Amino acid sequence: MTTTNRRPGNNVPSKTTEPIKQAVAGALRGIAGVRDLEVTFSVDRPALTEERARLPEPPRNPTESDIAVMRGHADAMALRLAVHDKKVHQKLAPEGAAARAVYDAVEQARVEAIGSRRMSGVGDNLSAMLEDRYHRGSYEEITDRADAPVEDAISLMVRERLTGLPPPKAAEKIVSLWRDSIEAKAGKNLDRFLTNIGDQPAFARNIRELLAALDMADDANLDPDESDEGSEDQAEGEEENSDGEAEQRADTEQARIDAMEAASDDMEEGSTEVEDAPSGDLPEESESSDAEEAGAARNPPQSAIDEARTIAYKAYTTRFDEIVAAEELCDSDELTRLRAYLDKQIANVQGVVARLANRLQRRLLAQQNRAWEFDLEEGILDPARLPRVIIDPFQPLSFKFEKDTDFRDTVVTLLIDNSGSMRGRPITVAATCADILARTLERCAVKVEILGFTTRAWKGGQSREAWLQAGKPPGPGRLNDLRHIIYKSADAPWRRARRNLGLMMREGLLKENIDGEALDWAHKRLLGRPEQRRILMVISDGAPVDDSTLSVNPGNYLERHLRAVIEEIETRSPVELIAIGIGHDVTRYYRRAVTIVDAEELGGVMTDKLAELFEESHGQPQRRTGQRRRAG
Repeated sequence: MTTTNRRPGNNVPSKTTEPIKQAVAGALRGIAGVRDLEVTFSVDRPALTEERARLPEPPRNPTESDIAVMRGHADAMALRLAVHDKKVHQKLAPEGAAARAVYDAVEQARVEAIGSRRMSGVGDNLSAMLEDRYHRGSYEEITDRADAPVEDAISLMVRERLTGLPPPKAAEKIVSLWRDSIEAKAGKNLDRFLTNIGDQPAFARNIRELLAALDMADDANLDPDESDEGSEDQAEGEEENSDGEAEQRADTEQARIDAMEAASDDMEEGSTEVEDAPSGDLPEESESSDAEEAGAARNPPQSAIDEARTIAYKAYTTRFDEIVAAEELCDSDELTRLRAYLDKQIANVQGVVARLANRLQRRLLAQQNRAWEFDLEEGILDPARLPRVIIDPFQPLSFKFEKDTDFRDTVVTLLIDNSGSMRGRPITVAATCADILARTLERCAVKVEILGFTTRAWKGGQSREAWLQAGKPPGPGRLNDLRHIIYKSADAPWRRARRNLGLMMREGLLKENIDGEALDWAHKRLLGRPEQRRILMVISDGAPVDDSTLSVNPGNYLERHLRAVIEEIETRSPVELIAIGIGHDVTRYYRRAVTIVDAEELGGVMTDKLAELFEESHGQPQRRTGQRRRAG
């Protein structure tokens, strides 16, 4: 007789979690209407693309609450695939990080509201997921708006309008801190959302109107002709077809909803034994928007560049900023312990990245191979040709000369985002790749510098305290204490800096990210280097975010400064700049960039991009490494 262990709390039997995974994956595919969708389970944060969904790994003994939370993640992803058009969303998206955050959050609220209104079970799962998310964020005790994300407050208020459901208990403080202000400025705009819940383009325009009412984006007002090009005749032709397109869209929408209901019913029938799994050790923040796939780099809009040049970016005070070596932030014994912990975490990744690094090494060494011209009348005496002199003393072609090589002295800087959103697998993989690439490039006579950037405190630190004591003068600029970390200087050998990378595993190190100033700092360090070629690689998982700064400055203050710094480097600097975004589209900032969904892809992308950069200069005339010497 087989028995299964149970724990208190209405646990599901712990015999196996495979039935749970299979049921959740099947329901996700059914609701999404994508039969070949790849569904995986991991302790990394949930993520979604058009071909792949990553869900939380269920614990051995999941409670009913764990299962409801996991089903909520699955239902949210399925609904996004079913009723969300990515092209429409991107076409109507506003500029600016703060405005874009609200835009994304409210669209996700629409997506989830459609499922909640039609399927009560889906609504319960989504409520459980939201409750878990905000509980993990520890929002119950906040008392200051600076600690309450405005995008969450707005999306929860929109959800309330669309479904009639109150905010999760754990998020009540977020909404209460913002409700009066938002209702006073944009209450009428909130009331319009219900009318267009099934029409994504119209709903997106409602969001833009909301942003305009809240003064959250400079370009929040849509030009009536923004989405249409051509003459009035063309507009009239499109108007004639609009009714048919609307009907077709409505039919498609209804078919998707019917399919979702059928899939949800099937799931409910089998949910007595298996439902959905937990949040486990997921990061505090949960991704609600689509993770962008790797795409071609594109330039930022020229209007954004011109605007950025006119921005007088400043820091309220730099007294509390610090540039610090990694070994100064903790003692030697702790660094050794953290490095040992990092080695354990990367045991299964290290082999893969090492193979990629070896491939990079072979490609670089191939470019550095020495080449010679033989049978010359002058140059360096060629010992291999000496028998000729004995055989034929009148043979003059016994000299050789080393050809020019096109591989210049090179230095590479890896600038790694040390913000809180990198916590968990992303920062572990980033540290691993930096470690192995530094070792590899050193073998190829390429110097490597590894830098990190974060802040010294959450929510402003001493800079904010100084601002408060000064009476909160308006327009303070950057309002947090920077912490720029040197893990490995370019001239330090890898063996001496190896332990320092373990610092990224230290609890409490990862906080806010102010990318523009970090990029400017790393760039200036490179400009001071003597090497002929200088490469700067940025690894990040999001736009610049510092709640203290953004709460008292324009919502896109940090982002506009980042764009200005990038534009300066890309157009006026000899430094070659490349960026890798982890689960975040950085191609909208950098000309040369790639976005990856999973941190596991980082090693391959880093090695490939570095190899591409070196190969781009292959064949260009460079300095001569040999000296021509005449025969004696």
